[in-house]
Amino acid sequence: MAIGPKMQLSDRIGRRMKLHDIHVLLAVVQAGSMNRAARLLNTTQSAISRSIADLESTMGVPLLDRSPQGVEPTQYGQALLKRSIAAFDELKQSVQDIAFLSDPGVGELRVGSSPAQAEGLTFAVLDRVSRQYPRIVVQVVLGGMLQLCEELRGRRIDLGVARISGPASPEDIDQEVLFDDPLVVVAGAANPWIGRRNIKLVELVNEPWTWTSQGNLVDSIIIEIFRANGLKPPRSTIHVSSTTMRLKLAATGRFLAVVAASALQFHENRASIKVLRLDLPTTHQQTGIITLKNRTLSPLSQIFIECARQMAKPLAKKKS
Repeated sequence: MAIGPKMQLSDRIGRRMKLHDIHVLLAVVQAGSMNRAARLLNTTQSAISRSIADLESTMGVPLLDRSPQGVEPTQYGQALLKRSIAAFDELKQSVQDIAFLSDPGVGELRVGSSPAQAEGLTFAVLDRVSRQYPRIVVQVVLGGMLQLCEELRGRRIDLGVARISGPASPEDIDQEVLFDDPLVVVAGAANPWIGRRNIKLVELVNEPWTWTSQGNLVDSIIIEIFRANGLKPPRSTIHVSSTTMRLKLAATGRFLAVVAASALQFHENRASIKVLRLDLPTTHQQTGIITLKNRTLSPLSQIFIECARQMAKPLAKKKS
């Protein structure tokens, strides 16, 4: 019946499928040709061809479409690769777990972060973790929420720190909210607007501003706030994506700047920066940790997340 062939296929896979051959298939697809894959793996093209042929024979289906332009996975190849990437990732994680358990001072951590949090919470957590484990290697990938989700799916990062746009998350992504993170208007301690009460948005339109890069999320949010109040957005004197630079410009006392409230918690000279008494009610967003569902977290990832929870507690308390 139907069970027999399935059992025979399972038996063939268990006896004949080799991890090396799957690794070769991954390399060929990523390289786009067998010749380039052979160079990457420091082997011969004939050895690559044998591995692919053995794998196709075991599976009983063609895994690659070959053309003068190179190779691409067939629908069967795509199905095998989807599961294989996860399998190799788990094996790699197992090796790293064993290495970390035998020597907690070593290991590799790949962290994704939004640019704003890279200069705030992410920096603070990595600073603390790297002091505790000085021999670990950390790779930081910057990007927005959508990009970080894709990095997680491709298993190119272990976790991400980002502004979470809403309660609904992609089905394959877990998100843990750490704190509410509204945008605030800041200025240097000597700026005449500091100490003023009941500031109205219209009063600030003609002030010198340093603004985030044009077209990003924060830029669009702030522009919409001015327009919702019937105001033309102010003209920015300096556009810069770096939160640290905007804070330094504000600290001179000459500029107003918009930053996430959490950035002040980790700013190296918080005494030089003050928040204006101006509420921006529609800018409240949540910052948190994102991970890939059903993916085993490494010990280092768990250490990072626990450290992030501890460092976020003062920010979470401010909300209440």
